[in-house]
Amino acid sequence: MDNRKRNNKFTIKMQKKLVVLFIMVLLAFVGLSYRLFTITRDNGERYKKQVLSQQKYDSTTLPYKRGSILDTNGSILASSEKVYNVVLDAVAVSEDESYLEPTLEALRSKIGADTSEVRAYIAENGETSRYHVLAKRLEFEEIQGLMELINEEGSLVKGVWFEEEYKRTYPGGSLACDVIGFTTSDNVGSYGLEEYYNDTLSGTPGREYGYLNDDSNLERTTIPAVDGNSIVTTIDINIQSIVEKYLKKFDEQYRDNEHEGNGSNNTGCIIMDVNSGEVLAMASYPVFDLNDTRNLEALIGMRMLDAEGKKTEEYINAENLSVLENDTEIMYQNLNALWKNFCICDAYEPGSVSKPFTVAAGIESGSITGNESYYCEGKREIGGWPISCHNTYGDGWLTVTEGIERSCNVNMMYVAEATGISTFTEFQHIFNLGLKTNIDLAGEARTASMVYTKTTMGPTELATCSFGQGYNATMIQMMSGFCSLINGGYYYEPHVVKKIISPSGATVQNIEPRVLRQTISETTSAKLREMCNQVVTGEKGTGKTARPAGYMIGGKTGTAETLPRGNREYVVSFLGYAPADDPQIAIYVVVDRPNVSKSIMDDAKYATRIVRSILTEVLPYMGIYMTEELSEEEIKELEELQIEIMTPPASSETEGEGEGTGEEGTREEGTSTGGEGTGENTEEGEGTDENQEREEPWKDFPIDPETGYAVDPNTGNYVDPDTGAVLGGSFEGSSTQGTGDGGQEGAEASPTPEE
Repeated sequence: MDNRKRNNKFTIKMQKKLVVLFIMVLLAFVGLSYRLFTITRDNGERYKKQVLSQQKYDSTTLPYKRGSILDTNGSILASSEKVYNVVLDAVAVSEDESYLEPTLEALRSKIGADTSEVRAYIAENGETSRYHVLAKRLEFEEIQGLMELINEEGSLVKGVWFEEEYKRTYPGGSLACDVIGFTTSDNVGSYGLEEYYNDTLSGTPGREYGYLNDDSNLERTTIPAVDGNSIVTTIDINIQSIVEKYLKKFDEQYRDNEHEGNGSNNTGCIIMDVNSGEVLAMASYPVFDLNDTRNLEALIGMRMLDAEGKKTEEYINAENLSVLENDTEIMYQNLNALWKNFCICDAYEPGSVSKPFTVAAGIESGSITGNESYYCEGKREIGGWPISCHNTYGDGWLTVTEGIERSCNVNMMYVAEATGISTFTEFQHIFNLGLKTNIDLAGEARTASMVYTKTTMGPTELATCSFGQGYNATMIQMMSGFCSLINGGYYYEPHVVKKIISPSGATVQNIEPRVLRQTISETTSAKLREMCNQVVTGEKGTGKTARPAGYMIGGKTGTAETLPRGNREYVVSFLGYAPADDPQIAIYVVVDRPNVSKSIMDDAKYATRIVRSILTEVLPYMGIYMTEELSEEEIKELEELQIEIMTPPASSETEGEGEGTGEEGTREEGTSTGGEGTGENTEEGEGTDENQEREEPWKDFPIDPETGYAVDPNTGNYVDPDTGAVLGGSFEGSSTQGTGDGGQEGAEASPTPEE
């Protein structure tokens, strides 16, 4: 009985406590509800927007289309095509079990996706992942089938959508690769036009996004992308293709010839309109595919560079390609060497192609008239250094015109001596040698530190620079300056783009030819043309092999020994123009160390033959008429090449090509430079015997049937049977061995200015 009373008593107490607790909880809930009410009443809208603003409303960036690059005729060199990334929304696929299998099957059948990998990804990320790229940069044709399945009514293919972007494409592959350049994965230009005109070609990305209006409703806004402008270049892809065809042909002919590797270290060619500075073609070999710029197979045949960018003795081949694959630093050193434009980036000693510049400075300054004669006995000592001519047997008395024709170093030394250091260096600056031309391509080299000034040049340096050794230049520097020598003296800024157009096709800017200065007078220019014509037409001209069938051209050959002196490795070249009587285009071909024996490497014919092949096709394509009678052999050659014989109308009169200055053999007074044999025929008869044509002992040398060169029985050296140029010469003692064309071309007697 007592126990029951105690239990009832305990129960009543508990009931009271529960009632109190319930009342307290109820009061707390009422207080909390009131607080929520006041928050909602006073700040609800602000908090609502803050929460909603943190949500994603499918805000996306709309890509712009990068502008195209066109050739002068409107053919596409580079363009951007729309491509698609296939994106998977794993959360959307996981919303219903019925979506999974149809989606997997669609991905497998339409884009070849691995269903096991996709299934595993969805299983692992089905609650969190809304963005997973399954495939990148597919063409529309590749995703069209999948897109149609998704859009079918009642389709169970869910959670798959497409992200748009643009891919840069180059229809020509490797065509004009050095000029065009390429873009990186983030659509930024590298090298060439792509880099130089990056801001012009780039557009502005658009944006599509959602936002909350004043009523807190979600709305969408789209800001469209602005596409980039396009550029029309001066490049003619037909001329460019011809140039590249013959550079490749040269490589195929000499690849792995004397040693493993390409046909040369580099072979470059520029064709330019002499009266505007427009570059019609620019190419070098080796090349690379702009659509596959990191394909290492393009490096095969090149000299391997180490991690610091220095050349090794090894050539890249299929066996050692793995070295590049396993070492990123070495790989990019070699790729950068492949990607850069040899025609504007590499500096070298130009050799005898600079001799017209030497004569132009002398005539224009009034230091010489151009009619002087100088005596060459095969060498000349200046500053204690015996500097040899390319014809070590000596050329005898030569006029300045003959000095250009035969590429006589001694003749040029006298011209430079008469000109003087101050005037000579001043004209180098006028011709823009050592300075950037400001061509509209990325990566142009500036070689000012590799050209002497009047304070650093001495008599010996003046002598060697007179025939193109002792200073460095680039192909574009030499080409631009040379055009001014033959077009009346007008130095045009070289350029590769002539027009910028909007996405709609409207012209934004015309880039007109720009004359920077007049380097020489028209009278001096006419004399230079006559002299350079003799290089091709003269009996002993060094450039005869550059003349294409049916045409007469002018120009200058060049050969220069590379550093270190005595290595018997050479850069050979030809810098010319066509037609000879009315120059319209200039052409410059440089072959950097052809892959042949060192005993015959210093022969400019490796360059002149390329020039001949290129012009044989380019001149008829440009509608330039032939002026010369064709031999049966030349007719057959043109027929095999399927080239039309471009004879002028019957009413046309063809002016004769210049025969030098018209005053060959004269011995003008007042040209003494203080050296031996200054060219004056004295009344006392001094030098009367020397004033006759120098003996030509090489005419009696036996001919090597394999090479076609004469062989000096006393030294064993190869000799050009036409000019007497000694091939493959090297240094002996302190002698500074000169070179001309087909001979070793003037090595310097003192150090080249340091870079």
